[in-house]
Amino acid sequence: MENNQYNFKEVMSRPERLAPGHRMCAGCGGTIAVRGVLRALHEGDHAVIGNATGCLEVSSFMYPYTAYEDSYIHNAFENAGATMGGVETAYRVLKKRGKLKEDYKFITFGGDGGTYDIGFQSLSGAMERGHDMVYVCYDNGAYMNTGIQRSSATPQFADTTTTPVGSASSGKAQYRKDLAAIIAEHRVPYVAQTTFIGNFKDLHTKAERAIYTEGPAFLNIMAPCPRGWRYDTPDLMKLCKLAVETCYWPLFEVIDGRWVLNYEPKRKLPIEEFLRPQGRFAHLFRPGNEDLIRQFQDEVDRRWEELLFRCSR
Repeated sequence: MENNQYNFKEVMSRPERLAPGHRMCAGCGGTIAVRGVLRALHEGDHAVIGNATGCLEVSSFMYPYTAYEDSYIHNAFENAGATMGGVETAYRVLKKRGKLKEDYKFITFGGDGGTYDIGFQSLSGAMERGHDMVYVCYDNGAYMNTGIQRSSATPQFADTTTTPVGSASSGKAQYRKDLAAIIAEHRVPYVAQTTFIGNFKDLHTKAERAIYTEGPAFLNIMAPCPRGWRYDTPDLMKLCKLAVETCYWPLFEVIDGRWVLNYEPKRKLPIEEFLRPQGRFAHLFRPGNEDLIRQFQDEVDRRWEELLFRCSR
């Protein structure tokens, strides 16, 4: 689907597929990500939704009730990719035998803990095998559901319950894993990175392209968490914009191996603009920690230049 064919008014008027009344936190990015992705489904299309254990699962599903209007499967932390791959395979077999007439799309959601870490082997296997499915990671940068423990998606120097800031620690010591680039190396048809910015057009167009691209697709959506990031709840959209304008979270696609940059800031903001509103980085602004901010900036710059190079080829 090309962007010039995108009818934003029509997309926003589609029926909601995530019902209200779930228990996600106010100001949570996870539910915004889910609503945006599911709204990309064309009206009348059927879907099977998978959901790895995490914030989203425990807040939108309590047996026998779910907040989803479509068929729903709760998976363990580690097997969302394998489960949906199995369901998609069974569907193809039943269609071939004439036992199913309807067309279905297959979408599974997982947080960064269940995607970058615990469920990575399952995700990698599903992508490598070529299942016609979409895996969506709502990346909030830690294991938020179980107490804000660090994950490999947690940015360097973030204060979490397992990387506490103190006299002996400046927060998480390691860089954040670049999962979108890793999945792109699986040579799948479609990979994209997005977040909530502007009128959500970037999120909606990428979700629709992922769902209606034949074969495996992966979406990485930055979904801020007010409890773990410690920002003022109304500032969610502001944080997403700052993440993009500082190039901490670039917007890009990888289409059949071709890297495409979707947005380049006219004036790249310093990383302090993104870090300052978050309580998990408050220690970086204490006297004597200027070098930590410089290290953070250097890594953001390195990854940005690497992305520009990939997109120029």
